[in-house]
Amino acid sequence: MLRQAILCVDDEPIILQSLRDQLEHHFGDQYLYEFAESVDEAFEILAELHQIEFQILLIVSDWLMPDMKGDEFLLQVHRRFPDIALIMLTGQADDTAIARLQESARLTACLRKPWTEQELIRVVTLGLMS
Repeated sequence: MLRQAILCVDDEPIILQSLRDQLEHHFGDQYLYEFAESVDEAFEILAELHQIEFQILLIVSDWLMPDMKGDEFLLQVHRRFPDIALIMLTGQADDTAIARLQESARLTACLRKPWTEQELIRVVTLGLMS
Protein backbone atom coordinates (compact mmCIF):
# COMPACT_ATOMS: atom_id res chain seq x y z
CA MET A 1 0.00 0.00 0.00
CA LEU A 2 1.23 3.50 -0.82
CA ARG A 3 2.10 5.57 2.23
CA GLN A 4 3.10 8.85 0.54
CA ALA A 5 0.74 11.29 -1.13
CA ILE A 6 0.62 14.36 -3.35
CA LEU A 7 -2.42 16.65 -3.12
CA CYS A 8 -3.54 18.99 -5.91
CA VAL A 9 -6.12 21.72 -5.29
CA ASP A 10 -7.87 23.71 -8.01
CA ASP A 11 -11.49 24.71 -8.55
CA GLU A 12 -11.29 23.78 -12.24
CA PRO A 13 -11.73 20.04 -12.92
CA ILE A 14 -9.85 20.28 -16.24
CA ILE A 15 -6.77 21.59 -14.41
CA LEU A 16 -6.96 18.73 -11.90
CA GLN A 17 -7.26 16.22 -14.75
CA SER A 18 -4.18 17.69 -16.44
CA LEU A 19 -2.23 17.50 -13.19
CA ARG A 20 -3.36 13.89 -12.67
CA ASP A 21 -2.38 12.86 -16.20
CA GLN A 22 1.04 14.50 -16.03
CA LEU A 23 1.93 13.31 -12.52
CA GLU A 24 0.83 9.74 -13.19
CA HIS A 25 2.62 9.76 -16.55
CA HIS A 26 5.91 10.73 -14.92
CA PHE A 27 5.78 9.22 -11.42
CA GLY A 28 3.47 6.25 -12.08
CA ASP A 29 2.26 4.55 -8.93
CA GLN A 30 5.06 5.80 -6.65
CA TYR A 31 2.60 8.05 -4.82
CA LEU A 32 -1.06 8.30 -3.93
CA TYR A 33 -2.54 11.28 -5.81
CA GLU A 34 -5.44 13.17 -4.27
CA PHE A 35 -7.40 15.99 -5.90
CA ALA A 36 -9.64 18.63 -4.35
CA GLU A 37 -11.87 21.19 -6.05
CA SER A 38 -12.04 23.43 -2.97
CA VAL A 39 -10.06 24.40 0.10
CA ASP A 40 -12.64 22.71 2.34
CA GLU A 41 -12.30 19.47 0.41
CA ALA A 42 -8.49 19.78 0.59
CA PHE A 43 -8.59 20.19 4.38
CA GLU A 44 -10.82 17.09 4.61
CA ILE A 45 -8.37 15.08 2.52
CA LEU A 46 -5.42 16.32 4.60
CA ALA A 47 -7.18 15.27 7.80
CA GLU A 48 -8.10 11.85 6.40
CA LEU A 49 -4.59 11.16 5.11
CA HIS A 50 -3.04 12.31 8.37
CA GLN A 51 -5.43 10.10 10.35
CA ILE A 52 -4.48 6.98 8.37
CA GLU A 53 -0.79 7.90 8.65
CA PHE A 54 -0.04 8.83 5.08
CA GLN A 55 2.89 11.17 4.63
CA ILE A 56 1.71 14.11 2.53
CA LEU A 57 4.84 15.11 0.67
CA LEU A 58 3.63 17.95 -1.51
CA ILE A 59 0.67 20.19 -2.29
CA VAL A 60 0.11 21.92 -5.62
CA SER A 61 -2.52 24.62 -5.11
CA ASP A 62 -4.20 27.15 -7.35
CA TRP A 63 -4.16 30.74 -6.11
CA LEU A 64 -7.53 32.06 -7.23
CA MET A 65 -10.28 29.95 -5.69
CA PRO A 66 -13.80 30.88 -4.53
CA ASP A 67 -13.63 30.44 -0.75
CA MET A 68 -10.02 31.21 0.07
CA LYS A 69 -7.00 32.36 -1.92
CA GLY A 70 -4.31 29.74 -2.38
CA ASP A 71 -1.67 31.71 -0.48
CA GLU A 72 -3.85 31.75 2.66
CA PHE A 73 -4.62 28.05 2.24
CA LEU A 74 -0.93 27.18 1.90
CA LEU A 75 -0.03 29.34 4.92
CA GLN A 76 -2.60 27.49 7.01
CA VAL A 77 -1.30 24.14 5.76
CA HIS A 78 2.27 25.17 6.58
CA ARG A 79 1.31 26.10 10.14
CA ARG A 80 -0.27 22.68 10.69
CA PHE A 81 2.07 20.56 8.55
CA PRO A 82 5.40 22.40 8.18
CA ASP A 83 7.14 19.51 6.41
CA ILE A 84 4.85 19.49 3.36
CA ALA A 85 6.42 21.04 0.26
CA LEU A 86 4.21 23.74 -1.28
CA ILE A 87 3.79 24.75 -4.92
CA MET A 88 1.57 27.63 -6.02
CA LEU A 89 -0.15 27.11 -9.37
CA THR A 90 -1.48 30.33 -10.81
CA GLY A 91 -2.20 32.54 -13.71
CA GLN A 92 -3.11 35.50 -11.52
CA ALA A 93 -1.27 35.58 -8.17
CA ASP A 94 0.45 38.84 -7.44
CA ASP A 95 4.09 39.12 -6.44
CA THR A 96 3.14 40.09 -2.87
CA ALA A 97 1.26 36.82 -2.30
CA ILE A 98 4.14 34.81 -3.70
CA ALA A 99 6.75 36.70 -1.66
CA ARG A 100 4.68 36.22 1.50
CA LEU A 101 4.59 32.47 0.91
CA GLN A 102 8.29 32.30 0.17
CA GLU A 103 9.04 34.12 3.40
CA SER A 104 6.45 32.58 5.71
CA ALA A 105 5.85 29.09 4.36
CA ARG A 106 8.95 28.00 2.46
CA LEU A 107 7.18 27.99 -0.90
CA THR A 108 9.05 25.55 -3.16
CA ALA A 109 7.99 27.15 -6.43
CA CYS A 110 5.37 29.15 -8.26
CA LEU A 111 4.17 27.47 -11.43
CA ARG A 112 2.44 29.80 -13.87
CA LYS A 113 -0.56 28.75 -15.94
CA PRO A 114 -0.34 27.53 -18.60
CA TRP A 115 2.54 25.27 -17.64
CA THR A 116 4.33 22.54 -19.54
CA GLU A 117 4.62 18.98 -18.28
CA GLN A 118 8.38 19.51 -18.10
CA GLU A 119 7.94 22.53 -15.80
CA LEU A 120 5.49 20.66 -13.56
CA ILE A 121 7.76 17.65 -13.19
CA ARG A 122 10.77 19.88 -12.49
CA VAL A 123 9.07 21.79 -9.64
CA VAL A 124 7.38 18.69 -8.20
CA THR A 125 10.72 16.85 -8.21
CA LEU A 126 12.31 19.84 -6.51
CA GLY A 127 9.56 19.81 -3.86
CA LEU A 128 9.89 16.08 -3.29
CA MET A 129 13.63 16.48 -2.72
CA SER A 130 13.26 19.30 -0.22
